[in-house]
Amino acid sequence: MFKIRDGALVPMGMALVSQLLLLAGCAGDELDLEDAPAQLASLGQALSVRAAPELPSETLAVPEGNELAFYYDASGVQIYVCQALSTAAGYAWVFQAPEATLYGRRGRVTGQHYAGPTWEGLDHSKVVATKLAGFTADPSAIPALLLQPVSHEGEGTFSEVSFIQRLDTSGGLAPADGCSADRVGALARVDYSATYYFYEAARRRCGGPQH
Repeated sequence: MFKIRDGALVPMGMALVSQLLLLAGCAGDELDLEDAPAQLASLGQALSVRAAPELPSETLAVPEGNELAFYYDASGVQIYVCQALSTAAGYAWVFQAPEATLYGRRGRVTGQHYAGPTWEGLDHSKVVATKLAGFTADPSAIPALLLQPVSHEGEGTFSEVSFIQRLDTSGGLAPADGCSADRVGALARVDYSATYYFYEAARRRCGGPQH
């Protein structure tokens, strides 16, 4: 039997073929032999999306009883505001909100990420979460995070999210200087990118929503 590798069919073991056929059956799909390469590639992606990401720290691990449902890349800015501190420290850039676009496979826009922190899909479903843990994997970037929802809105992509991880961060740190008495209230928009992994309560199912 065969599998897809870089767009070509190569031999594959019977065990994996059985897994793909089972997945197709559970999803209510039939394999069209004339379109086998495309369908097998799609089914392979459905299997791989269930693999949890590698973590820089166990403090970011999602509790048992939850499984990875989908993940999106994000590109945008972290917004900071210049504020006077209540101590003798003077003035500092204080985090205000994220503002980013979420992307799925092949760079397709799938939603937005903004203050809350909130993640909103194109179907207008939303999840707002709070930080449970953080870990600085890269001192030149904002920390990796583990978050848990505090509210959901709408039915759709984000309506059943149980945990969120922010991983593979790049950039986004507050400016090192430039905040002073004459700049109080000024905003700084710092470029960042990350990948957000979304989990749902584990349940018996084959495949699942592909985003």
